[in-house]
Amino acid sequence: MKTRYTTNRTRGFTWVELLVVIGVVALLAALLLPALAAAKRKAQRIHCVNYLMQIGMSFRIFEGDNFGKYPMQVILTNSETMKLITNGSAYVLWRTMSNELSTPFILHCPADTRRVAATNFATGFSDANISYFFSLDAVETYPNMILDGDDNLAMDGARVKPGILNLWPNSTIEWNKERHHFNGNIGLADGSVQQATIESWKSVVATSTSIAITNSTPSAWVIP
Repeated sequence: MKTRYTTNRTRGFTWVELLVVIGVVALLAALLLPALAAAKRKAQRIHCVNYLMQIGMSFRIFEGDNFGKYPMQVILTNSETMKLITNGSAYVLWRTMSNELSTPFILHCPADTRRVAATNFATGFSDANISYFFSLDAVETYPNMILDGDDNLAMDGARVKPGILNLWPNSTIEWNKERHHFNGNIGLADGSVQQATIESWKSVVATSTSIAITNSTPSAWVIP
């Protein structure tokens, strides 16, 4: 009688099979990564809208406690404070609103990679912690005026520099690519927030700046 021998060796992948698996994994990654990136951008924008809504509420609370005036109108009476803001120190206004804002964390858009969120309004708080511009002209009596918004702005293809930005109704200003995929978010004087595309942004800016024009004075935004 012949003796039969068996083996437990398992056949491994061939090179062809291995290449096929690698190809499938690469294809799945190519399909999924853009979707994951888009989901991340959407989540960041939702957080940004939520922060601007909280900021808008803080403006309204401040206005209610200061005889119907937003902080921009109150600090305009202080020449030294206004000088700091004109020089690009936007954080001065936000620090003035520290009681209403509660935390400076909401002043940083999650999609803003140029800055970091602050933990308090005292130690080291500066424009490096702020992602949003604000308007010096916005008043509660004109609800369609732009109050604040994402500061990733460009004019004539160049990023808007920190300081005072003067805008006329025919000014050409747009979102740059730094945040929200060439889109942005804006807060209005009534406390509402809009997710603005390039097209809708132009219309809102034109409306807001036309309201602000008084005695040939342009609308003024403070860019951090």
